[in-house]
Amino acid sequence: MKAAIIGIVIIAAAVFAILPAHLIGFGLGWGGHVLTFLKGGVPVIAILIGIVAVFIGIADIKDRAEAKKEAAEAEKKE
Repeated sequence: MKAAIIGIVIIAAAVFAILPAHLIGFGLGWGGHVLTFLKGGVPVIAILIGIVAVFIGIADIKDRAEAKKEAAEAEKKE
């Protein structure tokens, strides 16, 4: 319950920071800065996610090869 309340407070603070102060009357007006950050950060995050996906794919291929090898050894024993 405490984590949910803290999460809601953090989300509210982030929304407050993004709101334009001159249009609404309150807020920090960081919307432009957030967009600039996202424009620079999204490609970097996409690259990192891609690298992790490649590593996961390689590990999956190795696991399948190992499973086939173990299945073949199990058939030999029978």
